[in-house]
Amino acid sequence: MLLHNKKVAIIGGGPGGLTLARLLQQQGVSVQVYERDASPHVRLQGSALDLHHDSGLKALTAAGLLEKFKQTYRPGADAMVVVNGQLEVLLDQHTDKVAQDFGDEGFRPEIDRGPLRDLLLASLQEGTMIWDAHFKAMQPAGAGWDLHFKNGTHAYADVVVAADGANSKVRPYATEVRPVYSGFVLLEGSLPDAAQRVPALWQLLQGGSLTALENGQTISFMTKGDGTLNFWVWVKKPENWLATSGITWTDRAAVAAWFTHEFSTWSPTWQEVFANEVLTVVPRPSYYFPLDQPWPSQPNLTLLGDAAHQMPPNGEGVNQAMVDALDLAEALGSAHLETIGQAIAAYEEKMRQRMVGVEADTRELLDLMHADNNQEVFLRIFSGNPDVAPNA
Repeated sequence: MLLHNKKVAIIGGGPGGLTLARLLQQQGVSVQVYERDASPHVRLQGSALDLHHDSGLKALTAAGLLEKFKQTYRPGADAMVVVNGQLEVLLDQHTDKVAQDFGDEGFRPEIDRGPLRDLLLASLQEGTMIWDAHFKAMQPAGAGWDLHFKNGTHAYADVVVAADGANSKVRPYATEVRPVYSGFVLLEGSLPDAAQRVPALWQLLQGGSLTALENGQTISFMTKGDGTLNFWVWVKKPENWLATSGITWTDRAAVAAWFTHEFSTWSPTWQEVFANEVLTVVPRPSYYFPLDQPWPSQPNLTLLGDAAHQMPPNGEGVNQAMVDALDLAEALGSAHLETIGQAIAAYEEKMRQRMVGVEADTRELLDLMHADNNQEVFLRIFSGNPDVAPNA
């Protein structure tokens, strides 16, 4: 066993890192997860996630957690409604979608990020999680690494796995490859108590998701089990747009005015969302890591999830992080590889080959969703009918 009497440190307690910890503990590996949060519930977790048959659900099955997941996910939340800028329904999967269940390749059950994290945390051995451990730096120490954290503590690990997201502080120890701007800025918003604040829109979503498209503009909405409405607005802008726009995104009146101008042809009904007094909007330029610039594998350090392959959000991020965890655990537990370095190299090559296709599909979809005929293209993709057209 390659990791016999070895200590593994996972930096980052998101779904990818926690899945890896669970899978390694099933192999009897000594592993600890270092998470910057002070406690499990110190901050709200993000939006709902849909897990896919050949990635997220596959990893949960290998981790022995699929039955627990079935008790926690949100049935029906995977259905989507598609509307135009005037809120006219173009597609309603609540009525048009073929019923699917676990075992079907196209089934993508939804779960809120918080419950998924809780499920994974509960599966770990006591003492696995080290909270309030915000990674600061690390340095070689013998055959492993000496890890330093911002709270003044330090720890030794024979193997380090960076699972600390797109802004990974561990990634520079593995590669100097820098992210590339995607051409889009993502405005991520949140509106609590949406059933009371935007009742017409909330009713239209029916507990699932909604995508609004018209003339090259797109907004995506998703419900959470606690009644929050999350949304994402993609805008094609120069990389420095946020710095030069003059918009204060914490000023709700400024946000509403921007939306009215940017989406001037859309129904005024959308202002119920963007002028709401409790709305929060976080803008960020969207980047991706070029996968045609591989880094040399190291014998005791590797990356997974967004730390390895950041890309624009498209529902694949958590799934690819979890299948990264599965592939890495399988490589490290392989009886056919002689060293940890060989296992890491094999995992990284498999991960890159998989992600090249995922990244290409993601960027293509992002471009299609902002093409002039985005309604037509989107409906053809998600209706399952290549002949479908708007208002058909």
